[in-house]
Amino acid sequence: MKKMSLLFIYLCVASCLTALAQMEKPAPVKGEILLKHTAYICSFNTDRLTPNYVAWCLTPDRVNGNTKRTDYFDVDPQIPSRYRVKHSDYSGSRYDRGHMCPAADNRQSLTAMTECFYMTNMCPQNHGLNIGAWNDLEIQCRSWARNYKKIYVVAGPIYRNANSQRIGKRKNMRVAVPDQFFKVVLMMGQKPKAIGFIYDNKNVNDDLRDHAVTVDAVERITGFDFFPQLDDATERRIEAECRPAAWGI
Repeated sequence: MKKMSLLFIYLCVASCLTALAQMEKPAPVKGEILLKHTAYICSFNTDRLTPNYVAWCLTPDRVNGNTKRTDYFDVDPQIPSRYRVKHSDYSGSRYDRGHMCPAADNRQSLTAMTECFYMTNMCPQNHGLNIGAWNDLEIQCRSWARNYKKIYVVAGPIYRNANSQRIGKRKNMRVAVPDQFFKVVLMMGQKPKAIGFIYDNKNVNDDLRDHAVTVDAVERITGFDFFPQLDDATERRIEAECRPAAWGI
């Protein structure tokens, strides 16, 4: 009986750890190709040729690592060849190859750094936003990871209409340009909390607080269900809150 009890406890703990290990993963998205890389999960949209979302768990070892940025944008070998966006598809578009999971969040290993430059992790992004307010948010997330030891992050594009602008010159490989971008962040612990952000895909340099929203608001716009592994009561509470001051911003 004692052995059975220990086995039951072990299985329960293992189940809980597995759920926590994928806390960043949203509920399944219809029609997605789900790509699992070393340091992030990507839900890829084969029509728009951009991610639906990219999700990862951010920890101090990831942001404090010594691996240098490679700047080598490459096709994703996991994606079927007919959907493989190339570095050259963005050439001449005046849009940056905007990381959803940023390079500076992948300093823990060369493999992680290499994979974060796969084109499935990119969206056409306004240059001013990429180096401005979006970069400020990425820096803030790394600060939170250092302070809280672990946060869960999901980022991706928002398309407001069906007929988005497209870039690229290859037939049937025209990449959709997002209207906006979102990011949602979860911190677990004794008092879990979450916050969302939405940015227009244009030159933005204003304050983080001007773009802070509830996770519920991001869910309504995107149709995604974030952090479904949380218990229902906690999920309802923290996803309805937008308290920048609680995050030190």
